[in-house]
Amino acid sequence: MNFFDTLSSFVTTSGFANISWQQCTMLLIAFVLIYLAIVKKFEPLLLLPIAFGMFLANLPLGGITDLPVETMTQVSADYVLQGGEHFVEMVGAGGEKLLYVAKTTYGGLLYYLGLGVKLGIFPPLIFLGVGAMTDFGPLIANPKSILLGGAAQLGIFMTFIGALALGFTPQESGSIGIIGGADGPTALFLTAKMAPHLLGPIAVAAYSYMALVPVIQPPIMKLLTTKRERQIVMKQLRPVSRRVKVLFPIVVTAFVALILPATVPLIGMLMLGNLLKECGVVERLNKTVQNELMNIVTIFLGISVGSTATAQAFLNPQTLQIIVLGVVAFGFGTAGGVLMAKLMNTLSGGNAINPLIGSAGVSAVPMAARVSQVVGQKENPNNFLLMHAMGPNVAGVIGSAIAAGILLSAFG
Repeated sequence: MNFFDTLSSFVTTSGFANISWQQCTMLLIAFVLIYLAIVKKFEPLLLLPIAFGMFLANLPLGGITDLPVETMTQVSADYVLQGGEHFVEMVGAGGEKLLYVAKTTYGGLLYYLGLGVKLGIFPPLIFLGVGAMTDFGPLIANPKSILLGGAAQLGIFMTFIGALALGFTPQESGSIGIIGGADGPTALFLTAKMAPHLLGPIAVAAYSYMALVPVIQPPIMKLLTTKRERQIVMKQLRPVSRRVKVLFPIVVTAFVALILPATVPLIGMLMLGNLLKECGVVERLNKTVQNELMNIVTIFLGISVGSTATAQAFLNPQTLQIIVLGVVAFGFGTAGGVLMAKLMNTLSGGNAINPLIGSAGVSAVPMAARVSQVVGQKENPNNFLLMHAMGPNVAGVIGSAIAAGILLSAFG
């Protein structure tokens, strides 16, 4: 082979010669997400790994997402096995014994990391870390706030109905609707079980909208409330004892799991993480779950999810519908929490609840609670809603897991 043949072979087997316009489009989308994560700081801990996973998966001929392939070749009895091969005996049509050699070509790195999502491993581990970083005290101090977290799941079921009307299957509709819970791990967990082919667009939609909480929620909150309602000052929450905080995760796990067994992986890991935090006797485990484990799983989860957003899976009309339905789900979830707070005020005959905290029920912890605080302080500088908003915020985490359990039990 001369120099020119070698050069020609090198060029024709390069990525530049094999890249498609669809892959170029996906690379552009990945670059936009990387920009939003680094420059705009939109949920960078997750958006950056997701974007880079998308970037890697759409580079041509990289093989990083390749599936494992097993080939079988008929051989004679004197064949000498090579590395990675093994014999397989089969019976032919005439009853004769045939000898084959099987060889497995292993898949790419992101194929194996992606099994953590597809097998439902990474999302519960994320919930373990979330539980270790969550204080359920505001929810325990004001149990009524669980109603706000429950009402904020309205977006899930409204979008489920809308997706069905557009022709999606019940499994696909449930996976799309869960975006309204604003809980990325729950969305991934449910989608991996019910509609794994939609994992890429649903993950990108879910985490993108979580990052855009400060942009999406305030207009809806202001539209549904009056200035007087936004200025309502709430009373300080009562203190919660350590004993109650220790019992809470145990009782909630038992109660929810007995009603909806499908929620055990998510609720169980969430409450185990919280128990590690509150019991006070396993501080080393608590720190590991909050830091090292959480960081490692976040990296693997993000890259794996991003790698599912290939050109074939992402660039189609169905993806556009999912993106639109996702923002609808988010909007209805925000509205559901705010309207429930207004209803609770009406039924109680007073103004004990600032409706702005209802928007925090969408479970984007703690960002949604911070949005309630920011919007409230703009109306009344002396108003401090953060701790009050954390009640429905953590209730929303439980609520989204329960909603996922309902959908999984009904359609999984």
